[in-house]
Amino acid sequence: MKQKADIGLIGLAVMGENLVLNMESKGFTVAVYNRTVEKVDSFIAGRGAGKNFIGAHSIKELCDSLERPRKVMMLVKAGKPVDDFIEQIIPHLETGDVIIDGGNSHFPDTIRRTKYVESKGLLYIGTGVSGGEEGALRGPSMMPGGSPAAWTAVKEIFQAVAAKVENDVPCCDWVGEDGAGHFVKMVHNGIEYGDMQIINEAYQILKDLLGLTDDEQHEVFKEWNKGDLDSYLIEITRDILAFKDTDGEPLVEKILDTAGQKGTGKWTGVAALDLGIPLTLIGESVFARCLSAQKDIRVKAAKVIEGPKVNFTGDKKQFISDIKDALFGAKIISYAQGYNLMMEAAKEYKWNLNYGGIALMWRGGCIIRSVFLGDIKKAFDKNPGLENLLLDPYFKDKVEAAQAGWRRVCAAALTNGIPVPALTTALCYFDGFRSERLPANLLQAQRDYFGAHTYERIDKPRGEFFHTNWTGRGGDTASTTYVV
Repeated sequence: MKQKADIGLIGLAVMGENLVLNMESKGFTVAVYNRTVEKVDSFIAGRGAGKNFIGAHSIKELCDSLERPRKVMMLVKAGKPVDDFIEQIIPHLETGDVIIDGGNSHFPDTIRRTKYVESKGLLYIGTGVSGGEEGALRGPSMMPGGSPAAWTAVKEIFQAVAAKVENDVPCCDWVGEDGAGHFVKMVHNGIEYGDMQIINEAYQILKDLLGLTDDEQHEVFKEWNKGDLDSYLIEITRDILAFKDTDGEPLVEKILDTAGQKGTGKWTGVAALDLGIPLTLIGESVFARCLSAQKDIRVKAAKVIEGPKVNFTGDKKQFISDIKDALFGAKIISYAQGYNLMMEAAKEYKWNLNYGGIALMWRGGCIIRSVFLGDIKKAFDKNPGLENLLLDPYFKDKVEAAQAGWRRVCAAALTNGIPVPALTTALCYFDGFRSERLPANLLQAQRDYFGAHTYERIDKPRGEFFHTNWTGRGGDTASTTYVV
């Protein structure tokens, strides 16, 4: 074993432990440290036995065991623990050494930390790591951003451990400056929320409206996983629906219907609100989880509030095909909105994002990996200046082809009282996006009426603002103009 390690890692929880095993399997020597040092000893004696690991019982010992430039990666809980460890690490590093945050940190924190660490003469990377326990061990998707000079120091290791797609291309490349990597990972997680919600809505329609058993749904998802919807989340849904509890009954039906979340979906929604981007599907997906958490009051409401009786009389086979179209149409919208958010963030934070490259990074290893992402990469390879996925000929044709079935599904679900917030809001976005004129003219008149906020006219140049004395009692003084 080498006397010095190629990289050090702090945090031997599920992701950290599996990621260092991945690194070691690719030929790298890894130094490991955990705040509870007994964990280091048990790892070295257990899963790490006989392998190229160096156990450290202190931050100083960890840093002293690293080759220069030293590379110290943290996989710890987001927030204050990251800042605390940065303060502990800095005294033991030298100019040009690299600190890496591999957790789910909020991108503004990464922007701040990059500036701070650079002010100390060091380099900083905030990298999103997606794929869960299996991805960390076998090959995750990695989205690094931060100090550009740090990329050469970690590129070989990161790309070696990352998932690979066609022609052995790694699902890892440099994303951009300061918080770009964690921003892209945040959007990835937001899209993950959306994908999961529309799948759950499809599940409820199949179950409650069509009356399909879990075994029958298993067969539906199995078939769907062979076409346009081929993806990790469809695949695991197929498997979950077939999984039986010890009594032979479907386990999924015994799980409490209250969904958890760690905040990345909420962060995505807040970022969209801050940047003025209509991220409706992901927003509804977050709120759907919030509503699911209100279990007690929902139980009370179910006993006193009545809705329509479920009654399906159509062709089940055709309707299942319609549900597939609704899923695919909504999926296109989710990614279109997510990419729209990344484009606006790139302008705001002056990041040079490679949108096709991001699709490639998501193509393997991560939770939202799917065949679909290859088509996104093709769209941006063909037109790097593409303003919205819906304007790409392939996606335009696909969403147009899906809309008839999609509309039938939403109409049937609403008529029968089955909540489909993500499928319907995606359809509303599609209809709004393709509308040359929306009713915001009336909204601007209302704002000018009560607040003198002014408006623009269709018969005058853009940028020229007007105020009307609607009641005859007001004056000619206008408020500040609105911000689009």
